[in-house]
Amino acid sequence: MIKWSHAPYLWGNLWKFGGFPEPFLKAEEVFCNRWQNLKHEQLFREDLRDLNKVSEVSRCEILAEILRVQAGQLVNFSILAKKIQVANTTIRRWVDVLELLYYCFLIRPWTKNIARSLLKEPKCYLWDFSLVENKGQRFENFVALHLLKAVHYWTDTGLGNYKLYYLRDKEQREVDFLISKNDEPWMLVEAKLSGNTHISKSLLHFQKQLNAKHVFQVAFDLPYVNKDCFKLKKPMIVPAKTLLSQLV
Repeated sequence: MIKWSHAPYLWGNLWKFGGFPEPFLKAEEVFCNRWQNLKHEQLFREDLRDLNKVSEVSRCEILAEILRVQAGQLVNFSILAKKIQVANTTIRRWVDVLELLYYCFLIRPWTKNIARSLLKEPKCYLWDFSLVENKGQRFENFVALHLLKAVHYWTDTGLGNYKLYYLRDKEQREVDFLISKNDEPWMLVEAKLSGNTHISKSLLHFQKQLNAKHVFQVAFDLPYVNKDCFKLKKPMIVPAKTLLSQLV
């Protein structure tokens, strides 16, 4: 467990350079730019061709750029197909390939036990969140990646069967993330840049509906506090530095 108060520069390095080992440890902008360019070149000039599943690499590269700009948003395959002028099935196949190559990952909507639930497209996030320029989108992507790592770890270590979703209903109420444990709602998480705000009404609404054990509104700008978030008994605004350091 990393206590960011003990090493605040690590938080800054992680936020700026991403979580891949080389740029994170080097923590130099020039090195990071070169590393990202090389990684991009390898992905779209070598890996895609080696898989022999993508013949139009340039168009797949356009798709990847759209997914980067729209990180954290719903993925509408039909709209993407029209933009790039390929078939809907082609877009789905290319997204599958980009997931396979660790460019992006998808989070599906939770639909059980939700009154007036609305089946929707997945949301897409990048493995390298440092590529996301918009600060709000980057933070949501940052939290998504930490939660994904956590559910994989908790499942792999035998603590239960954990999965990551998002929440949305027909009234457009939405919560960024839901973690299920053994197919039951276990934790709700909303990502906010500022802690100087009220708890999201959607977060409170879904908590009443689902009765999840843990409910957090995670704030980017709050300082680390030495408190066990998982001992909190009601929905709370918590520092990202605190909660994310306690996941794994």
